[in-house]
Amino acid sequence: MQRLGAPHMLLERIIRFAIAHRWLVLILALGLAGLGTWNFTRLPIDAVPDITNVQVQINTEAPGYSPLESEQRVTFPIETALAGLPRIEHTRSVSRYGLSQVTVVFEDGTDLYFARQLVGERLQSVRQQLPDGIEPKLGPIATGLGEIFMYTVESEPDARKKDGTPWTPTDLRTLQDWVVRPQLRHLEGVTEVNTIGGFVRQIHITPDPARLVAYGLTLRDVMDAVARGNANVGAGYIERAGEQYLIRSPGQVTDLDGLRRIVVTRRDGLPIHVDDVADVVEGTELRTGAATENGREIVLGTVFMLVGENSRAVRSAPRRLLEVNASLPEGVTARAVYNRSDLVDRTIATVQKNLLEGALLVIAVLFLLLGNIRAALITAAVIPLAMLMTITGMVQNGVSGNLMSLGALDFGLIVDGAVIIVENCLRRLGEAQHRLGRLLSRDERFELAASATAEVIKPSLFGIFIITAVYLPIFTLTGVEGKMFHPMAFTVVMALVAAMVLSLTFVPAAVALFVTGKVAEEGEPRGARRKASTRRCSTSRWRGGCRSCSPQRRWWA
Repeated sequence: MQRLGAPHMLLERIIRFAIAHRWLVLILALGLAGLGTWNFTRLPIDAVPDITNVQVQINTEAPGYSPLESEQRVTFPIETALAGLPRIEHTRSVSRYGLSQVTVVFEDGTDLYFARQLVGERLQSVRQQLPDGIEPKLGPIATGLGEIFMYTVESEPDARKKDGTPWTPTDLRTLQDWVVRPQLRHLEGVTEVNTIGGFVRQIHITPDPARLVAYGLTLRDVMDAVARGNANVGAGYIERAGEQYLIRSPGQVTDLDGLRRIVVTRRDGLPIHVDDVADVVEGTELRTGAATENGREIVLGTVFMLVGENSRAVRSAPRRLLEVNASLPEGVTARAVYNRSDLVDRTIATVQKNLLEGALLVIAVLFLLLGNIRAALITAAVIPLAMLMTITGMVQNGVSGNLMSLGALDFGLIVDGAVIIVENCLRRLGEAQHRLGRLLSRDERFELAASATAEVIKPSLFGIFIITAVYLPIFTLTGVEGKMFHPMAFTVVMALVAAMVLSLTFVPAAVALFVTGKVAEEGEPRGARRKASTRRCSTSRWRGGCRSCSPQRRWWA
């Protein structure tokens, strides 16, 4: 007798354990299917893999600085201070009028929040080297694929405010900053809402040099006076009859007249107010761009998704926008102009259609070739079970479902091992019934299913290992190529591993439990059986032969 190796004996033990505890195996399979169904609701969905590297942006506003001044006084000190950070690859920067942007790129695999912490700590040491009033800020936790939703805030052409004046770009920008944007920022999975267009409302205090000289004042005197006069002051509390009465001096200005009445200094006991030395008017912030639609100016908002967040979590943005419209004045509407969920839905619909057609085709072929309904159902059940187990692995490893990861699955590869095992089990069961001339008992059926599975498990697993080995070199890719193709390789390998586990446990247990009754010898397809059943015995008209004929003819009937 040929001596079995240790790996083969181990595999046979696993198979026999699965058959002996068949109900436990089926319950575990159903449990994994339920876990996969739950994880499917948590699976990140996107159109394509996110190939953005690990980067942290530092944005610094420098009002009035030319591009050269921004580079010399802001960008260069920040870039110099960031040199030497752990796991940093390189830095790049852009210096524009009134803006400095430095991008720090870290090695792949670096935790983004750890990288932001390193950059934030290093920025604390460089603040002293920057000009007064310059505050660098970290950019949003988003990537290049984070722009998931865009909307416009616009007014109808004939819309008027309550005072009868038309809506201006400044009014639309104010509504965006104080009404629309705060509500959208509370959406799950949203990290930032950026605004383009309109004018930011400001209060301009324009000192008159001649009047300043006449009163002997400077610009600093006016600035200090406005700062003092636009602040609330607390003076503690007074305790009376066991109660505390808070004392405060509200000095925050609420309108233009309040600013004009702020006292700058006194001359001969007479107060000199701000409007004595300066003009206080309502104005707008200087800007360098605008947003237009159909030839008229609008305000454009862009919603950014948090890195690694599920795009399903931000699908509620259109619904929230409808709620926002209820809080806007009459004649002003917030309207969606771009929703990446549409692209994601169409991509996933394409993948879903292809996967469903492929699964149905494989199942139909199994029914036609195996010739046994129960065996075909067992083999076909490997497809959804393996898919749900794969989805669980994708969720646990942060792999999103997209065109690359889901589109590479091949159901023919997934059921390859199960087809070999089921077909061999049918062949052995048919031969045993033919040899004994009767149906097998439960113990005989279990023993035969275990030996038949162990007989072909090695070549079945070897085929899976060969296919898996083809995808292993993809994991060595780095950079953009790695981010693009790693999800594909991971899902295929995960699906093959899931199919291998099911072939070792679920398939033999299900065959031993459910494949009962008469089984066609050698597992012949239904068409072949039908052709064989047309043979007639030479001594009888009974189809399939008489009782004196060979058992082979009897069972072919």
